Amino acid sequence: AKSFRAVLGDKQVETILVNIFAGINRCDWVAEGVIKAIREVGVDVPLVVRLSGTKVEEGRKILADSGEAVIVADTLAEAAEKAVAAWREATKNKKAA
Repeated sequence: AKSFRAVLGDKQVETILVNIFAGINRCDWVAEGVIKAIREVGVDVPLVVRLSGTKVEEGRKILADSGEAVIVADTLAEAAEKAVAAWREATKNKKAA
């Protein structure tokens, strides 16, 4: 939550991409932390998460089942593409509003 607060404190941030390789830590723990942070902080920009490593499938399931607006990616390249696409969509929606 502390990291999200710090990043979102910059009003120029329009999209967040979280890229995690979990070796010692586990992706399910990281996913739980991301969901907790979203709920605590209230992320109002597109959020893309790429998980890789230990317990990756469990982590992806936690993100998918959370009910939060998290965009999940399998690779860093895919995460970058999804982050740009989400940013474009959010920007388009802001202009239309």
